[in-house]
Parts: sequence; C-alpha cells; structure tokens
Amino acid sequence: MPVQALCTVAEAVKLNAFAFSLTLDVGEELAGQVACGQFIHIKCGHSRLLRRPISVCDWMGDTLRVVFEVRGEGTEWLSRRKAGDKLDVLGPLGRGFDVSGKKLLVVGGGIGVPPLLGCAKYAASRGGEVHACLGFRDEGHMMLTGDFAEYCRGLHVISDDGSTGRKGFVTELVEEFLAAEACAGDACTACCGAPARPVILACGPRPMLKGVAALAERYGVPCQVSLEERMGCGVGACLVCACKTADGRMKHVCKDGPVFDSREVDWND
Repeated sequence: MPVQALCTVAEAVKLNAFAFSLTLDVGEELAGQVACGQFIHIKCGHSRLLRRPISVCDWMGDTLRVVFEVRGEGTEWLSRRKAGDKLDVLGPLGRGFDVSGKKLLVVGGGIGVPPLLGCAKYAASRGGEVHACLGFRDEGHMMLTGDFAEYCRGLHVISDDGSTGRKGFVTELVEEFLAAEACAGDACTACCGAPARPVILACGPRPMLKGVAALAERYGVPCQVSLEERMGCGVGACLVCACKTADGRMKHVCKDGPVFDSREVDWND
C-alpha cells in the first residue's frame, strides 16, 4: 500500500553536469515496501499541483535514493534541494522487475540507468550473476558506473560519441553479449543438456527498448522493459500514462507497469 510521507533529504549530490542524486529518509513503512523498478511521486514546490515520478535507484534501511536529470521546472526545483529539506513523497508505486533469475543482463540508456542499479545490487546480494550494458550520450552524461562495477560480474559501457571508450549504441553490446551466451549455451547443452540463458532487464528511451526487445526475441531470452510515460496521478486514476499493448488493450504505465514483459508491448504504437 503506497504511503504519503513528509521525508527529509539526508544527502544531496550532483553526479555530473546533468544528474542529481537525493537520498531520502522515508521511514520504515515506505522503505520496507520498495521493490526493484518501482518509483516514487514527489511534490515539487508548493505551487505545483502535479508530482514528478522518479524511479528508485537504491534503498537501504529507512532510506531510499533517487537519481534524476533536470527536464523541466519541477526537476529543476528538485535539483536545488539540500540536506535537511523536506519533500512530500508518495510511494512506492508501480509494478517492478522480477529479479529472481540466476543470471541477469541489465541494460540501461541515459537516465534509464539509475533504476537498474537497485536491481543489480539486490540480485547480487542473493547470489545472482549480473552483467550490465550501459549507454550514454557522452562521457559528461555518464554516471554510476563505479556502483555497477561493484555488483556486476561484467560491465560494458558505450556512448553516442565514443568519449566513454567505445562509440555506438547499447544494443550493439546487448547483441554481442547474447551471441556469446548462445555459444556458451550450445556448449553447455552438449555436456549437460542445460543451456544457461540470461533474463534481460531494460530501462531507457523507447527506441532502445524496442531494439533490445527485438534482440531478446531473436535469441529467445526473457526480457522485461520499464516504460517511461508522462504521469498525472501515478496511481491509475487518470488516463495520462495509458499505453497500448500487443493484444490491443490499453494499460496504465503507472499502475500496470512501469515494467512489462517486452512481448506485451505494442512497439508500433
């Protein structure tokens, strides 16, 4: 059950020229319900009626961490919060990722990277094998790679301009990983009949998610995607974040998602 609480900013950090990290003391009742891939709704300023949905990056004890970029007046206001400030928070909200797989490939693009950190940390703490493919616009937008390296067996980074070390799109890294896994799986089948296949967890721009979903379909691996839509209420009462599924039905990203099975999404909508 979502909780509305007045939460204290415990730490405010600027990660780069564009991204900000806030650690919030949200209390045991809210923090104790958080699952990987969920989000919270934050009221940004007294004069703004609509809240801003921000994915949970990490959580521990009575605190949770959110990472965001400035995209408008609300997030600009949020970026100026300091330790000790109070925020009106509603959450946790939405349906998150299933991280029970023994081998996970987390795929993040841009501001879709932060929510995958909590997934990697949670899975690794329970003995899961986690690999990460992360894509950024450029080196200046890169974030959290040190954190991912701590929890992932393999970490691969790419950027649009090559300033992070390799130029290209994150889907290239995903295809290389899946091709290598397919070869390893064939070898495993020959000796024990039990090919290992990863589960993909992806978050990022819709074109990236569409590409990752197509690769998952081609290689026959499960894929979960976290969709981003404009939200009003955050609890399914309005129609702002309605999206069309592959079977023609309409669902709410805030309530039925934001995480969906990639085969459930109508990628041509």
